Amino acid sequence: MKLPSQFYKPLAIGAPDPMREVPVKIERMIHFLPPQVEKMRKKVPAMISQVDVILGNLEDAIPADDKIAAREGFIEMALANDYGATGLWTRINCLNSPWALDDITQIVLEAGNKLDVMMLPKVEGAWDIHYLDQLLAQLEARVGISQPIMIHAILETAQGVKNVEEIAAASPRMHGMSLGPADLAASRGMKTTRVGGGHPHYGVLADGAGNGARDSSARTFHQQDLWHYTVGKMVDACASNGIKAFYGPFGDFSDPDACEAQFRNAFLQGCLGAWSLHPSQIEIAKRVFSPDPAEVKFALRILEAMPDGTGAVMIDGKMQDDATWKQARVIADLARLVADKDPEMAGVYGL
Repeated sequence: MKLPSQFYKPLAIGAPDPMREVPVKIERMIHFLPPQVEKMRKKVPAMISQVDVILGNLEDAIPADDKIAAREGFIEMALANDYGATGLWTRINCLNSPWALDDITQIVLEAGNKLDVMMLPKVEGAWDIHYLDQLLAQLEARVGISQPIMIHAILETAQGVKNVEEIAAASPRMHGMSLGPADLAASRGMKTTRVGGGHPHYGVLADGAGNGARDSSARTFHQQDLWHYTVGKMVDACASNGIKAFYGPFGDFSDPDACEAQFRNAFLQGCLGAWSLHPSQIEIAKRVFSPDPAEVKFALRILEAMPDGTGAVMIDGKMQDDATWKQARVIADLARLVADKDPEMAGVYGL
């Protein structure tokens, strides 16, 4: 076990000092693209201003024959563009694959100064983070990178969920976690082939007219959220360790309403963003993970009425105290980040 006094020391001679806090950025959507496809790489310059994070995907959805081309394509698009305030991430292949080592080494050695976050799939325990942490430090020292590359873990196995608290605390490189519902469903033996979202057969039936009534014709069925427990557990692990929680993919591009509902559930539970796998999901994520203008204006009223967060006041017949002041701070701080990224929202929020 690493001693607390060693936690924030570089893991290689010449590597940059680890960050004490995760950088504050707006990351409402992590937009995935296949970097081996030239026409997708050509869209990157125009996309930079439209999204909060651009991610070059090297893992799932990339055919085995295209793995090397995807890695080379990502390095090309990383070097060819100025990303400004937009994050540049990559999702490497899982650590037990034949491509992971080359993904890590080649990307850091050739484009490490452009990379903000490396997303690690199928994290099972802190040991996976420790391996990548050490390797990144060695490569950063070799290249002379001045700012450490962060690690973002995907929670997509039963063992990973079991070890989520240890994963969240494994390294000062930890940026956050995303829920990977499809692989997690397979790992758990869940009986669904959907990529995120609900299932029409997962729910509860309202009570019948009498005890033991079996006539279900007049009883209401309420569909439940398959991912509520896991998202809550992930959010608690992330929040208690000062890192960020995200919902992952929603695979049915033909159902934007269901996508928005799933994203909103995650937002309300504490997630800061979600993956966008299709351009249509970018606007959904912007809408969902940007706070509602009415809530922002009410939050600003609370902060104005309670400048130091102490005491209690009545606003529109509702009592506000230190707890609601903290909630208002969350909303107002997020609104300011959104306004900085999307100037048109500054006027909407009154900031």
